[in-house]
Amino acid sequence: MRALITGGAGFIGSNLAHRLIGGGHQVVVYDNLSRPGATKNLAWLRATHGERWALIQADVRDFATVREAAAGADVIYHLASQVAVTTSVQDPRHDFEVNALGTFNVLEAARLSQQRPVVMYASTNKVYGGMEDVAVVETGSGYAYRDYPAGIPESHPLDFHSPYGCSKGAGDQYARDYARIYDLPTVVFRQSCIYGPRQFGVEDQGWVAWFLIAAVTGRDITIYGDGKQVRDVLWVDDLLDLYQLALDHIDVAAGEVYNVGGGPDNTLAVWSELGPMLEELTGQRIEVEHQDWRPGDQRIFVAGIGKAGEELGWRPKVGREEGVRRLYEWVVDHRHLFED
Repeated sequence: MRALITGGAGFIGSNLAHRLIGGGHQVVVYDNLSRPGATKNLAWLRATHGERWALIQADVRDFATVREAAAGADVIYHLASQVAVTTSVQDPRHDFEVNALGTFNVLEAARLSQQRPVVMYASTNKVYGGMEDVAVVETGSGYAYRDYPAGIPESHPLDFHSPYGCSKGAGDQYARDYARIYDLPTVVFRQSCIYGPRQFGVEDQGWVAWFLIAAVTGRDITIYGDGKQVRDVLWVDDLLDLYQLALDHIDVAAGEVYNVGGGPDNTLAVWSELGPMLEELTGQRIEVEHQDWRPGDQRIFVAGIGKAGEELGWRPKVGREEGVRRLYEWVVDHRHLFED
């Protein structure tokens, strides 16, 4: 199989490339290397797999290069993205060009390719917006949905908030429509909080990794709001398992949308639960600064993952405690990557 991974030097992309190369597949990593940690992930892929894969250093806004890269691919994993809501507010044009136009370029390249490749699109749960109409109740350590014990389903109304929500949502809907209009086998994954090794988290994106990195390296941690915000977290290998299942069952998955996260069994309150876990792992008290809520910060988001289970036979395997421990150990073992 010939695979093209846009954003292949990023967190999810490098883990995916590692798995595919190790499985004997032909892999092309397409990345402009603008993300922190991208060059370190490339160095790791080179050290692990030598020259058994190819790199195209380019931008998804460059349609000619995207089309050339996609020409021989059997599957395109479109992971390249501007990933932060805060950055999208500061520079909405850049956000639009990377996320909306970049996704359109990938879909057009796939449509024009004689290979008719499968296109896997990494969307986001932010397409559901603030969900102010969803009833939320406060629990001892966090928040919970009153009426959605299994999490938010794919049928929940879309409501794009922020330039980031709009740009990713545009790509989400374009991917769905290319399956309907052009019969292109696309699959949309509305992803929640994915975490794992090779994640160079920062304050406004990749929060689980960021808190672990900050705790290990002694950096300041700021908690916005009360720290009881709840998210469902998913270990990266579980996400990659779903990608593979969707490809294996593309006759079922083509044209479909799947909410992807840890689901109700793997929820984690941002600090009221993660904080004590980190203090136990580090063996020391961690001081944090508290600031006001950030605009649009949801009290809770938990993905309903029943559709992926019913249609593709998928479920998360790595629980939150095991996942946090694994990532903590990886950060400790690779502390040098975060201190230089």
